[in-house]
Amino acid sequence: MFIGNTHSKFQRTSLRKPEQLCRVIFFDSVSAFLNTDGGTIILGVGDKGEVIGVAPDAVSRVKIDIANLSNNPQKLDPPFLLFPHDMKVNNKTVIVVHVPLSSQIHRHNKDIFLRSEDGDYRARGTHQLAGVINRKLSLFTEQRVYPHTSFEDLRVDLFDKARKLMRSYNRNHPWAALTEKELLKIGGFYGKDQTTGKTGLTLAALLMFGTDEVIQRVVPAYKFDCLLRRVNMDRYDDRLTIRTNLIDAYDQMMSFVEKHMNDPFYLEGDMRVSLREKVFREVISNIVAHREYTNAAPATLKIYPDRVELSNPTVPHHFGLITPENVTTFPKNPTICKFMIQLGRFDELGSGVINVNKYLPLYAGGAKPEFRESDLNFTTLLPLAAPVTPPVTAQVTAQVTAQVTAQVAAFCTEPRSAKEIMADLGLKHWKTFQKNYLIPLLETGMLERTIPDKPNSRLQKYRLAEKK
Repeated sequence: MFIGNTHSKFQRTSLRKPEQLCRVIFFDSVSAFLNTDGGTIILGVGDKGEVIGVAPDAVSRVKIDIANLSNNPQKLDPPFLLFPHDMKVNNKTVIVVHVPLSSQIHRHNKDIFLRSEDGDYRARGTHQLAGVINRKLSLFTEQRVYPHTSFEDLRVDLFDKARKLMRSYNRNHPWAALTEKELLKIGGFYGKDQTTGKTGLTLAALLMFGTDEVIQRVVPAYKFDCLLRRVNMDRYDDRLTIRTNLIDAYDQMMSFVEKHMNDPFYLEGDMRVSLREKVFREVISNIVAHREYTNAAPATLKIYPDRVELSNPTVPHHFGLITPENVTTFPKNPTICKFMIQLGRFDELGSGVINVNKYLPLYAGGAKPEFRESDLNFTTLLPLAAPVTPPVTAQVTAQVTAQVTAQVAAFCTEPRSAKEIMADLGLKHWKTFQKNYLIPLLETGMLERTIPDKPNSRLQKYRLAEKK
């Protein structure tokens, strides 16, 4: 009971028992889509395209089954984590699963499936597989095999770091207990050289776990260039050049952003969220996910007074402006992407454009991002609101939002040190905290010092002022 999208055409078949699809037909189609051109599976649609819906009490179970089984190498080999969504159509619930084109060959129950206009079919004969493999290698250079590299070219400590990240993301992560070589296998980091027929480490493996020396040997032009240009527009005020593995490279780019970009206080419901992390986590994920690593041009992140620009060389898939309405799931480096998802570094494929459009207006005073793909580059433009630093006066309520006030009031029912309040607000810079938060809260009479006669005492704490 699903609709598939292949070559811009919809194919309809039926499935009478939706609760069985995860065990039988569903993963035939997942394998076919991953191996061919990607597509969309919709559960809850009948033979003639009519919306039948999935039983309400089965929706949650089916979504969990899809996510878990797609991450199980005994069901889908190698695994490819899927993210099903439920949505309402004509007051009935359907489940939508977007399946991208993968850079690898995926098997279901040891069979390789491909897709044509007539539906899914098992691949028969080496000539069919050779055609699929050659096509994938032309699209996805991350699967290029380097037969003269070995496990000794990888850093064991990065496997340990990957396991810790997996446990932080999911304490029961099934991959966290695997050995280094098991992680390489389940992550799809081995490939077969089409010239020699030998199995070896792929470019994706070397970029993820390789030493700096081997990375520079196989892709000598690879680097991420981070620049701050707020005063010196011709050169830079600060610069970070990154030529290391992707696990550490992601952290270093995020640290550069945290060093130079503020993080305004914001509550989503009753939970504080970091708008800076919400925005830049996505755009840095994009720059890693969509980079063509064999291209000699660098990927860049440039911070200006009024904007942030990111650019990386890519193999184009969509030309022109990319919006939440026309975005399609097409990772340029699927193996790298799916492993970063396992680490909790990336969200599901295709989420970046949507999330940045949601959170950038909150971060930058209504500004809208611009994502654009050309025949050379994938670029991201993030306009920034002009900084506002009014002097502290008696009229300070505009500087201290109701959200900050509420959080500080709840936290300071007991005396707290300045460091404790900063930590609760997620702030790191003392002068910013003092000027924009602490002094205004003291001047409005919301907070009071526990040692008012010695405002600079090292024992000074702050508490909610008593009402008079």
